[in-house]
Amino acid sequence: MFILIILLVVVFLILGNSIHRYSFMKKINSEDVYLRNKEQKYTILIEVDTKQLKLVDRENENIVKTYPIATGKPSSPTPLGVFQIIEKGKWGEGFGTRWMGLNVPWGKYGIHGTNKPGSIGGNLSAGCIRMRNKDVEELYSMVNHNTIVIITNGLYGPLGQGFRDLRPGDRGADVLEVQKRLMQKGYYEGELDGIYGEGMKSSLIKYLKENNIELTDKINQKIYNALDIIIME
Repeated sequence: MFILIILLVVVFLILGNSIHRYSFMKKINSEDVYLRNKEQKYTILIEVDTKQLKLVDRENENIVKTYPIATGKPSSPTPLGVFQIIEKGKWGEGFGTRWMGLNVPWGKYGIHGTNKPGSIGGNLSAGCIRMRNKDVEELYSMVNHNTIVIITNGLYGPLGQGFRDLRPGDRGADVLEVQKRLMQKGYYEGELDGIYGEGMKSSLIKYLKENNIELTDKINQKIYNALDIIIME
């Protein structure tokens, strides 16, 4: 009887150790897969002026794929700046077969397919980036949430191809740059959202008044200069 008890204890210890080892290895493997899936291998570079979307391998900076795109109309330009993919979805109808939403603070923009492939290559969207359905499906399968998306338009970063006269109600990366500069100078305390609202207007007027500059709510070349915002290639 005593020997039988000893044998049962030994079997229990061996079995328990095996179960623990299996659970531990399963956990390690699961976490490893999770971490691999979380790695961001690619960056997306969108060039509005050339109507191209480039998928760039972050490890060696090689361009893996280049796709033709359509971008925003002059009245509804594609947002410029550095963003991330925060939504992914399999959509339909006018948005084609895939959608990848971006964290643009001043509106809802994203990369999506289109059922009008003839629009590719033009400035025809409401600001989103359009791709052919077969192209957006391929891109969708290769990038994850939080993938960095860089959108440029010419040589001048968020200022696109030059300075734009800004008025209350305007939105964009250039508005965001003015907000940042007013905040750095201690005048703007609102959200950095790229929206020219009443708070930004009040901050601008206060800055102009305290620096003996003619009061206006229109941000033109003179105001950019006063705020030390310059175009750099």
